[in-house]
Order: sequence, then C-alpha cells, then structure tokens
Amino acid sequence: MFNIEEELKKLPQKPGVYIMHDKNDKIIYVGKAISLKRRVTSYFRKTNKTQRILNMVALIDHFEYIVCDNEAEALILECNLIKKNMPKFNVLLKDDKTYPYIKINVKADFPDVYMTRKRLNDGARYFGPYANAGSAKEMVEFIKTKFKIRQCKNFKYKDRACLNYHIKKCMAPCMGYISKEEYRKQINQIISILEGKTGEVQKELKAQMDEASKNFEFEKAARIRDELLAVERISQRQKVSNISDNDIDVIGIARNEQEICVEIFYIRNSKMIGRDHFFLKGLNDEQDSEIIEEFIKQYYTGRSFFPNKIMIRDDFEDRKLFEEWLTKESERKVEIKVPQKGEKVKLVEMAESNAKITLDNKEKAHKNVIVDMKDTLGLDRLPRKIESFDISNISGEYMVARNVCNDRWNDKKESIKKI
Repeated sequence: MFNIEEELKKLPQKPGVYIMHDKNDKIIYVGKAISLKRRVTSYFRKTNKTQRILNMVALIDHFEYIVCDNEAEALILECNLIKKNMPKFNVLLKDDKTYPYIKINVKADFPDVYMTRKRLNDGARYFGPYANAGSAKEMVEFIKTKFKIRQCKNFKYKDRACLNYHIKKCMAPCMGYISKEEYRKQINQIISILEGKTGEVQKELKAQMDEASKNFEFEKAARIRDELLAVERISQRQKVSNISDNDIDVIGIARNEQEICVEIFYIRNSKMIGRDHFFLKGLNDEQDSEIIEEFIKQYYTGRSFFPNKIMIRDDFEDRKLFEEWLTKESERKVEIKVPQKGEKVKLVEMAESNAKITLDNKEKAHKNVIVDMKDTLGLDRLPRKIESFDISNISGEYMVARNVCNDRWNDKKESIKKI
C-alpha cells in the first residue's frame, strides 16, 4: 500500500523528475524540480494552487521519481516523458499532431520531397508543422516542378525513363541522367528554401546560370533561370522585416473565458515565412509566463530545426535553463529574449494581435453554430449546455450507454455506463 506521507519523507533534496499516477496506474502529470523533496511535498500542502493542479492532486494515488545530476538533465527527461506519455494535466499541444510536415529523406542517394503527418526519428529532415496544409502542398508542388526531382515514391533503376522525364518534370536519376552530386546540390537548395534562406539559393543559382552560359549550355542556363525566377517570386511574397538576426520565432498569447491561443511567427533571414497557432484549454488561472514556459517545452521537444532567438512578452524563472537545453539540442546558441522596445516589441505585439483575431474568429464560428441551433429548435435563448446519448449492444445484450456533455464554460466531459 502506497502511503503518500511516508513516501514524501523519503524524497531526496536533489534535482530530478517526478511522475504522478492515478489509481489505475496511469501517468497524469510529469514535472521537474531542483529539489524533489521540496517540490513534490508542496503539492500536498495548503498553498495557493491553480484549479488545474488542485484537480490533479485530487486524483494522485501514488508517485515515482528519477534523480538527475542537474536541472538541465531533469528538463530534458521531463520533456521526453511528457512527449511519450501525454499526461492529461500537462500542457499538451494536441493540435500539432494534425498538421503536415514536409519531409526530405536526406540519407537516400536520390532523396524525394513529400508531405507527411508523422514525424519519425529516422534521420530525415522535417520542415513544419504547417498550419495550412494547402500551403505545404503548394510548396511541395513548386519544388518538384521547378527543381525536377524524382516524382516516384519507390526509387529503383529502370530500363527506360518514365513520362515525367519526357514532359520535363524529372531529370531521371533512375536512368543515371543526373549524378548523385548534382542531385544533392538540388536537394541542398531545396533545404535552404524551406529554411527561408532564399538569398543564398538565388546567389548560387545565378552563378550556375552564368557558368552554363559561358560554356554555351543554353538549355541548362534556361532551366536554371526558371528556377531563379521561381525562387525570387517566393522571396517577394514574404513579408520583409528590419530584424537583422538570422532565425527568430516570435510567440504571442491571447485569452478568452474558455481557452488560450498561442501564435508563433517564423522569421528567417529577416523575412516572415509563416506562422502557426495552438489552442490550450483549462489554463485560464495560469500566468502568461507559465503558459509560455510550458509551450516552449512542448513545442521544441524533438524538433529538427531551432531558431537563433525566441522572442516572448513575459519572462519566466527557468529561461536560462531553457536556453541551455535548446542550445544543446540545436548544437548552436539559442537565446530567449524579452524585448523592451523597437521593432522586436512590435513583432511580439503583432503575434499577440493575430492570436486575438484567431481566437475571436473561432469564438464567432462557435457562436454561429449555437445561434443556428437555437433558431432551428425554436429556443428562447442560447443553450449553455448540450448533452447527447448513444446506446450500443450486441444482439440485445451487453448494453453500454455513452453520455457526452459539452458545457460552454467547462471542458467536454464523457462517461460510459453499463445498463
């Protein structure tokens, strides 16, 4: 029998990770601590806690812990355990799982470029996630058309080139019409474009075009010219900023009564190349600084690309620790900045403004559905709570009923009962 009070006395005054379990042995929360004893004990004492933590503590049946050498190790372990177990009381970016990535299998002799919704630890390069699947698809189509990389999913050498080669949509690496080195140059240019480094690609393409012209390879020069024009069009569509840093992610937060929207802008080589947004529920009594800390922890765990700087509105206690972790993961210096004035503050404000608009648009769409329901059912006022029932059975036996309750002011609740 697990005695919480007795186990609290055994906790060491060392850094580490603690794991909370419910009565069914399911992991419901994972956290890190400089002192396991002080941190874990605080959950079971009468201190000011948010409603989310109070709900979590009420379900704790037992806990375990892992001692680490330092807080940086504890942070990395915490991130990995959250990603693996998805505990219900940790901040989880569930929307991220539905967004597509652009994948390049750089380990292949002749890599292809395609969309995927699964991000694996397979050594490939992943770009994204993209909030707009249409934009990701358009980018993949542009890459395949302009760079004429292979179109086939399963690469193998053939006796003759396929139709894509004859209609000038592929350079037929399967026939040996392009070397591995030349093909790899194309892939490196594509990677630079996806990273937002169009300036380097334009410079390299122009040099290649000039070289081909000098050697009287006019067809090759014309093909490179078309690639250069396409890259220039992409560059012109991007929003130009006066920020001089190479790669920046800008994070903004907006709230309403029911949920929180986190908006993230991607700036690469002083150009805005895209954005994403995520919705978080059940955190309205949390401080913005706490939400930013949890978001950074979740969002950057397991990613293949990291910016030079992350800009936020509110500072948080473990910022230096997070910088150390991100620098180690990315193998280059990563800073988390809280700008006070100038262009960088305006970018944070713009991210917050867009988060507010995204949140308002979602609320309006929700209200429109409720208003339509009110009019269709002839109700006197908007419904605050909706419940639905579903009953299932096997040949009239083993009946089970499910009740789904959607309260406008609380999270969705479900329950299953046997009849």
